[in-house]
Amino acid sequence: MEITPAQFAQIEHCLPTQRGNVSLSNLDVLNAILYVAEHGCKWRGLPRRFGNWHTIYTRMNRWSKSGVMDRVFEELQRSQVVRIKIEAVSLDSTSIKVHPDGTGALKKGSSRKTVGFSRQLII
Repeated sequence: MEITPAQFAQIEHCLPTQRGNVSLSNLDVLNAILYVAEHGCKWRGLPRRFGNWHTIYTRMNRWSKSGVMDRVFEELQRSQVVRIKIEAVSLDSTSIKVHPDGTGALKKGSSRKTVGFSRQLII
């Protein structure tokens, strides 16, 4: 999924104007961000044709904090350039770290007695 220059012209007003000597245009950065969102790759996994991954990440992070990304995606949705519909969010339990207090483990020096019960693991 890449935005064409004609589609970019519709949303260009949402992006900050580029100043100084920049190596990547806003269109290139936006297409790289869409690539990461679509393929779910890491920033370091961006193909070289997009440019330096760190430059793209830094600009995306700055845009995200200032609300530019929200405005861009709202405009992309409004003009139906990109259609996004989130139906479900899923988390892989192997990537979630739980603090020992969250597992029900006894704290050191606790005089609390535990009641035995069995847990059934459903896979």
